[in-house]
Amino acid sequence: MGNYRRVYRPGGCYFFTVVTHGRQGILNHPDVLERLRSAFRHVRTTRPFTIDAIVVLPDHLHCLWRLPLNDHDFSIRWRLIKHYVSTGIAAPINYRHEKAFWQRRFWEHLIRNEEDWRRHMDYIHYNPVKHGYTKNVSEWPYSSFRRAVKDGLYAPDWGSRELEELIKIEIE
Repeated sequence: MGNYRRVYRPGGCYFFTVVTHGRQGILNHPDVLERLRSAFRHVRTTRPFTIDAIVVLPDHLHCLWRLPLNDHDFSIRWRLIKHYVSTGIAAPINYRHEKAFWQRRFWEHLIRNEEDWRRHMDYIHYNPVKHGYTKNVSEWPYSSFRRAVKDGLYAPDWGSRELEELIKIEIE
């Protein structure tokens, strides 16, 4: 892990996975969801980025972001978002004197092309079905899927049948 290097590209598009501490199933609690929404809004006022897709599951979230052309620093954005959420939520303190709410790091992937973007969009939206939280993509309330349908990116019934190619993808 000591040799891990992040790829920072100004104006880049990135896929992220962010996980709760110990995979606690707490992200879909109403107060946590509202705090997470507020955190995104708050951070975007000073550090803009666009969210192409997002899904929030009980113990992790996935999203696709586009950064401004002159900016590459997604790490500071995640630090600020995680801090904002943590300060507004009661959580135990760990041995480092940090709230034990999030895993310390996150996983990112630089999107390379349109096909890569589409594959990650599909993965994000199909994730609640993959994890068994719902049978249909459209049933999961904590997802950008409905917005993507409005934008013409998906048919309303997309993902209602098991999609073999999505089940095989291991991105997390």
